[in-house]
Amino acid sequence: MQYLQNYNPLNNQWASAAVALLPIICFFVCLLVLKLKGHFAGLLTVSVAIVIAIVVYQMPSVLVFTSFLYGFVYGMFPIAWIIIAAIFLYKLNDKSGYFKILRDSIIAITPDQRLQVILIGFCFGAFLEGAIGFGGPVAITAALLVGMGLRPLYAAGLCLIANTAPVAFGAVGIPVIAMAKVVSVPAIEISAVAGKMLPPLSVFVPFFLVFLMNGFKGVKETFPAVLVAGVSFAIVQFYTANYHGPELPDIASAVVSIICTAIFLRFWQPKNIFRFETEDGKEIPAPTQHSLKEIVLAWLPFIILIIAILLWTQDWFKKMVGWGTFSFDFTVLQSIIQVKPVVPVDTPVKSIYELPIIASTGTAIFITALITIPLLKVKSAMAVEAFSETFKEMKWAIVTIGLVVGFAFVCNNSGMSATLATALAKTGNAFAFFSPIVGWLGVFLTGSDTSSNLLFGSLQQLTARQLGIPEVLFLAANTVGGVVGKMISPQSIAIACAAVGLVGKESDLFRFTVKYSIGFVILIGIAVYLAAFVFTGILT
Repeated sequence: MQYLQNYNPLNNQWASAAVALLPIICFFVCLLVLKLKGHFAGLLTVSVAIVIAIVVYQMPSVLVFTSFLYGFVYGMFPIAWIIIAAIFLYKLNDKSGYFKILRDSIIAITPDQRLQVILIGFCFGAFLEGAIGFGGPVAITAALLVGMGLRPLYAAGLCLIANTAPVAFGAVGIPVIAMAKVVSVPAIEISAVAGKMLPPLSVFVPFFLVFLMNGFKGVKETFPAVLVAGVSFAIVQFYTANYHGPELPDIASAVVSIICTAIFLRFWQPKNIFRFETEDGKEIPAPTQHSLKEIVLAWLPFIILIIAILLWTQDWFKKMVGWGTFSFDFTVLQSIIQVKPVVPVDTPVKSIYELPIIASTGTAIFITALITIPLLKVKSAMAVEAFSETFKEMKWAIVTIGLVVGFAFVCNNSGMSATLATALAKTGNAFAFFSPIVGWLGVFLTGSDTSSNLLFGSLQQLTARQLGIPEVLFLAANTVGGVVGKMISPQSIAIACAAVGLVGKESDLFRFTVKYSIGFVILIGIAVYLAAFVFTGILT
C-alpha cells in the first residue's frame, strides 16, 4: 500500500483548497460562533478532517487513523508532559507560600502591573521560549501572572501575545535550524533575514501589551521603561541573529532586556502606579517585606529550572541520557509519500515516534519540581496533593491537546495543509504577501513554528526561485509569519487555558487573540512584499 500525496484532488487548485480549508473553518466556527469547549471543538474539527482525508483525498483509512494516533500520542508526550510538569512546579511554589514571596520581590522592582507583565510575560517568557519552547513558556508565565493578581483569561491572552516575538528562534533556534537542513541553505542566512524582520515586532509587542492593559494612557505613562525593554531586546536579537546564528537570539535578548529594564526601574518609576483589581473588586494587597534568604529561596526553583533547561539542551547531555529514549515505528506511515512541489524529491513522512523519557524538557521541569519539594520544605502529602490537582485540572486539556495535534497530523499526512499552501503559491508576485500567511497557517495547523518550517520550507524555496526572488526572504517569511500564528493555534490555546485553570473556556481565549493574530500577519505580509519589490536592500 502506498499513498502519494495529492495536492489537487479535485483537479482544480482553488476548489481543492476550499475543501482543505473546511476543517479550519469548522474550528473557527466551533470556538467563535458556537463557543464550544476545546475538546468538543477539537473532536469535531478532527472528525471533519478525517472525513475529507478519506472521501476527497482518497487516503486509505488505516493511514488516516494511524496518522491521528501518531499525533495524539505526540500530543501526550512531549507536549502535555511539559505542561503537567510546569503546572506541578507552580503549584508546589504556591502551596509552600514561597510564590507570594516571589511575587513581592517582583513588585519590589516595580509595583506597576503593566511593567510586571513586561518583565514576566515578555522578557522571562522569551527566555523560556529560547530554552524550551513547546508551550512551556506560556504555561509558566501565565501561571505566574495569575499568581500576581491578573485575571486568568487576561493573563493567558497577554502571554500568548507576548510569546510572538521569540518564537522564530525558540528552543535554541530549532525552527530555523530544522528548515535550513531541509532546504540546504545555511541557517545563519535564514537567521539573518529573520533577524532583520523581527526587531520592529519585538519593539512593538511590549507597547501593544501595555496598550491592551491600559490604552494610550498606559503607553504614555510607561513609555521610557517599555522602550528600554523592547529596544534592548531588539538590538540583541538583531545582532545575535545576524552574526551568531539562530541559537542565541532569544536567550541573550531576554537576559539583556531583563537586566536593562530592572536597572532602569531602579532609577525611574511611572508617576501613576497601575494595579489590577481582583475578582472581588479589591486591589491586590501591598507586598510584605522579606529577608534576602526568603527571596533567594523563592527564586531558587526557577534558577534551578533555568540551569536544568540549559543542561538539557546541551548535545553532550542528550547523548549521555540517550539510553532513556525509546522508539516506536508506526511502520505503515512509511507508505505516505510527500511529492513535488512541497519537497524536491519524493519523501516518506516520518514514521518513527521517539519517547525521550529522560531527555524531554518536561522531565527537566519535573526534576526541578522534585528538587523543590525538600528545598522549600513542602510536606510529602502536600506534594502529592499538588500533583493530583494538576492531573484533575489538566484532564480535559490533555484530551484537547491530543485531539488538535492528531488533527495536525491528519492534515499534514493527507496533503490538506500542502493544498492550501500550493494554492497560495499560484498567486504570482502576490505570493510575497501570502508567503508569511503560509507560515501562519502552518503554525495554526501544527502548533509549532518548527513543524511549519519543515512542512512548507521547500515550497517557499521553490516558489521564490520561480519568481526570481532571493529564497531566504520567503524562508524567513515562513518562520516570521508563523510566530503570530502561535497565539491562535489550537495547541497553544489549550495549553494556555490549562495553565490558568480555564479548561473549557478555549473559545473565550481564542476570541481574545484571533483578531490580533490576523492583524499582525497582514502587516508582516505587507512588509515582506515591500522587502521583495521595494526595499530589496534588506536582504544584503
